[in-house]
Amino acid sequence: SSVKFSLDEKWIASSSADKTVKIWSAEDAKIERTITGHKMGISDVAWSHDSKLLVTASDDKTLKIWDFQTGKCLKTLKGHGNYVYCCNFNPQSNLIVSGSFDETVRIWDVRNGKCLKTLPAHSDPVSAVNFNRDGSLIVSSSYDGLCRIWDTASGQCMKTLIDDDNPPVSFVKFSPNGKYILAATLDNTLKLWDYSKGKCLKTYTGHKNSKYCIFANFSVTGGKWIVCGSEDNMVYIWNLQTKEIVQKLEGHTDVVLCTACHPTKNMIASGALENDKTIKIWISDY
Repeated sequence: SSVKFSLDEKWIASSSADKTVKIWSAEDAKIERTITGHKMGISDVAWSHDSKLLVTASDDKTLKIWDFQTGKCLKTLKGHGNYVYCCNFNPQSNLIVSGSFDETVRIWDVRNGKCLKTLPAHSDPVSAVNFNRDGSLIVSSSYDGLCRIWDTASGQCMKTLIDDDNPPVSFVKFSPNGKYILAATLDNTLKLWDYSKGKCLKTYTGHKNSKYCIFANFSVTGGKWIVCGSEDNMVYIWNLQTKEIVQKLEGHTDVVLCTACHPTKNMIASGALENDKTIKIWISDY
């Protein structure tokens, strides 16, 4: 359901509907550890910025914070009223943000596991949540067709991004510099927004995405690319500026749900659905 590189570049974490998280070596793709404890499937996993902790979001309505080294569960975050679908640490890694099918976004204290704020964010399930690079803002997306920007400290909604027709927004994240927002909608489209102006700058198409919440990424280690999985079993790479498809990575045998870009190398990890159940590592010469 989700793959993420640790920021120390050593590990890849993958979460699954089989209720586990597996940790793989980014070097040789060997399994290092399997983390268990959730009662239902896991939709998302995220690393703390020092690569010491993991957080998971599960259909059992909880999030769990794990010590990566020992694989032990440190805290269980309870409060959401339905499946928890997405999660992320802030850069300081003292806060976690989560989104749920209960239509709320919650902000949690990592140290004590307490919920600090509940934001009545959307009118449909929340598909993604992400902090900007200094942690001052949160962006959330939802099936209600909206992307919303929140002030982390106050919990106030600063801005709502909306397009002419509002198809469900299936994924959202801030760009590395924090100026832009990449949003995926279930009409086979990715959009790059300047959120301070509330303007869509670029549109990326050609892939298939009308059913699943598929992760999209900025790749900035070589050129500047947009990377996203697709329902035609491929990974698509676009030139960020020209919006042209520069590559399609073939090899998976089912919908590619998640992709992750290595923090410094031209490396992509991708994970696919039931008929495939593999994680693939792609290395580029760009």
